Amino acid sequence: MTLRVVQWTTGNVGKRSVEGVVKRPDLELVGCYAWSPQKVGVDVGELCSIDPVGIAATNDVDALLALKPDCVVYNPMWRDVDELVRILEAGVNVVSTAAFMTGHTLGPDRDRIADACERGGSTMFGSGISPGFVELLAIVAAGACDRVDKVTVREEADTTAYESPDTEIAAGFGHPIDEPGLQAMTAKGTEVFGEAVRMIGDALGVEFDDVRCEAEYAQTTEDLDLGFWKIDKGCVAGIFASWQGWVGDRTVVELSVRWRKGPTLDPDWQVGMGHTIEVAGMPTINVTVGFLPPADFQATTMEEFMVIGHVMTAVPALNAIPAVVAAPPGIVTYTDLPLPLPRGWVAR
Repeated sequence: MTLRVVQWTTGNVGKRSVEGVVKRPDLELVGCYAWSPQKVGVDVGELCSIDPVGIAATNDVDALLALKPDCVVYNPMWRDVDELVRILEAGVNVVSTAAFMTGHTLGPDRDRIADACERGGSTMFGSGISPGFVELLAIVAAGACDRVDKVTVREEADTTAYESPDTEIAAGFGHPIDEPGLQAMTAKGTEVFGEAVRMIGDALGVEFDDVRCEAEYAQTTEDLDLGFWKIDKGCVAGIFASWQGWVGDRTVVELSVRWRKGPTLDPDWQVGMGHTIEVAGMPTINVTVGFLPPADFQATTMEEFMVIGHVMTAVPALNAIPAVVAAPPGIVTYTDLPLPLPRGWVAR
């Protein structure tokens, strides 16, 4: 059965989603929402640098919902709860990459989303590469243990070339290192990792007594010009954030990120590029996850190279579409779905 899909926005991740939907024989692109007025009326293929697809982008939400799609692929940088409620209560399922896993950090807005799912008979799912797919790998790894003491997922990256000032400033980058409230800012800006902690806890059958965030910072010792924004001397150019799920006096799940920018960091954190997973228990399982381009990949600019990250963010949500459409109404995570399968990606 072919599932009818509406794409929501055509930014960096949205472009990769459109390309993926067009490639897969089990998905059919039937509409596309344009956030920018300049994109309205333009063929979606042109917006995504692929061949024309015969569908013009629109900002008419009612018209898109009237298409009665099976699923919306929701890829804006920031989620809009009012928008999600409108889609879900219209009976349309959603797979999202917009900082959503379980919704526990949303407060009353989580109830609004859950109620919209109930009214519309629809399902809400969120993923990405991390949090999302990498945490699924951690859950799979724990499946070979008959005792689990702790699950740890560590992400490390030099994000100097990562052009997303809005999201990084919200997490604490660029602020004076002694700014009051910096810890709370980082907790808010990375809160989706706390939702991923809860998802792993759910997979383990554990109810946490506390889920908390602890953060450390490094500053740039010189003014740092990244081209697309600047970080002043003495301001945050490195963030370590650790989200922890506690049971009693011990940490059972820990997800951490260590991100740095530029060559003038103090302390001068040395970071890898990728993720490491450790399931401490019987047995202890270690997994290293790296991401490399294929042999035929060609990139002449950092912008072109960053496409790899956009693909990794988009594809886990696309793979989940069939399972999400088949799921009962409500907010679901990987723990509620059968394993999403990577069908449709083998070249023929």
